[in-house]
Amino acid sequence: MRVAEVVGRVLHAHGARHVFGVVGSGNFHVTNALVAAGARFVAAAHEGGAASMADGYARTAGTVGLLSVHQGPGVTNALTGLTEAAKSRTPMVVLAPEATAPLSNFFIDLPALAAAVGADFHRVRATHAAEDAGAAYRAAARGATVVLGLPLEVQQAVTEAWSGPVPAAVPTPVSAPQVEPLLAALQAARRPVFIAGRGARAAREPLIRLADACGALLAVSAAAKGLFAGNPWNLDVAGGFATPLTAELIGAADLVVAWGSTLNMWTTRHGELIPASAVVVQVDHDPAAFGVNRPVDLTVAGEVSAVAEAVLAQLSVGATGAGGATTGGWRTPELARRIRDHCRWRTVPYQDEGGGAPATIDPRTLSAALDDLLPADRTVVVDSGNFMGYPSMWLDVPDVAGFCFTQAFQSVGLGLASALGAAVARPDRLTVAAVGDGGFVMSATELVTAVRLALPLLVVIYDDAAYGAEVHHFGPDGHPLETVTFPETDLAAIARGYGCDGLTARTVDDLAPVRQWLAGPRTRPLVVDAKVSAARGSWWLEEAFRGH
Repeated sequence: MRVAEVVGRVLHAHGARHVFGVVGSGNFHVTNALVAAGARFVAAAHEGGAASMADGYARTAGTVGLLSVHQGPGVTNALTGLTEAAKSRTPMVVLAPEATAPLSNFFIDLPALAAAVGADFHRVRATHAAEDAGAAYRAAARGATVVLGLPLEVQQAVTEAWSGPVPAAVPTPVSAPQVEPLLAALQAARRPVFIAGRGARAAREPLIRLADACGALLAVSAAAKGLFAGNPWNLDVAGGFATPLTAELIGAADLVVAWGSTLNMWTTRHGELIPASAVVVQVDHDPAAFGVNRPVDLTVAGEVSAVAEAVLAQLSVGATGAGGATTGGWRTPELARRIRDHCRWRTVPYQDEGGGAPATIDPRTLSAALDDLLPADRTVVVDSGNFMGYPSMWLDVPDVAGFCFTQAFQSVGLGLASALGAAVARPDRLTVAAVGDGGFVMSATELVTAVRLALPLLVVIYDDAAYGAEVHHFGPDGHPLETVTFPETDLAAIARGYGCDGLTARTVDDLAPVRQWLAGPRTRPLVVDAKVSAARGSWWLEEAFRGH
């Protein structure tokens, strides 16, 4: 059996069921080996799109994503999406053929490239192909983005046939987390707040039980939006996206516990959201994450769920002195009412800025109307740009798997392809891709892929005919803006050219065809070119520019 076939069989045996990519000579055989083993190959229009599809698939499915690309330019074309995945710690394996001869036009220093973007690097050897492929998959499953080097000459080498079984994973010995200092901090607190991040996405139930036991309020970083959906003490997203009430309550905390969150500048509003008087605790499985963004008073090493369960095992609500019901802490009926009525941006009053000639729609009004119109069982994928706070905070999601936030690298143009991967992962849900006009134009080629797959995908373009972040960053200082503003373009017509349904929306009434599309059969994507008002920057961007 050739090494390429062994790699494909091993990855499928470990659980790979979908692989995204663009096939060339270097990845032809390994991709076909995956398909022959039973995996589904999703052909993208461009390797950059394929990388984001694999990323969005892995985040939404909660499993390892696979990306297959050609050697050399196939790898470099995928680099931005790969960087986003690595920075997000997305479990993903990149099948990266290697032209190992430096004189080859396709030669690149693949290990150095992987290291430069924060990805792990593994290489397949002819005599250890099954072992190397399995090790790469298991490393990804533990939360790494892995570039798996497949030297061209090694792929063609004949090796011992492999048909399984997959060797059982040897569990890594884990010592019991040392939670006594955290327990004492919870016992002393009167106004505790939990902020859960990316590393807590699988820990909803133990964190809710612990919060109930100690009277904590619950918040999340943007990457974990939806984790506490439906809980009456959920403050939603902390940081720049926080509602005024959420910011007020976090600002009044005397204890903040960061669960799988590094409390970066966005989650903490450049450090000013958390009061200086609060005790700050960081819980993370990786000690290297402690204090990377701000000083903390206490650290606990361990998986989030394990730490929460260990604290619960020692915590007796009646004897803690924590801010729960036994001590008259801040979980009162009045606060529950305030959270219910004021912790969603939908409930914060604003002055509608739509209208004009030609007419535009306020992005808040647009987002609220869509939230009312779309089914609750949805996946929302958000691209980067001035607009991104509106779909992130006005479109509710049913759970943490329902929100895909492609912001670790802050690249414009990854949202559409990420949404395709999410739609493949969860065909039972409506997938909504929220993008700006700049990001849409960058990635529109992947509409071909969406049409080929007949995905029931809704693409909403927040179209301000500009790179809005730059307009609102530089415009107030009088800088010329001709390089970041553009003539109005009929993006719906472009979408129809790719085979999608398309409509232009300038008012809420213009969204009526969305209702008709939702009614079915939804055999092709619908693209809504929403001409949004752009008189000023989004609220979160205005706060960021003030350097809060």
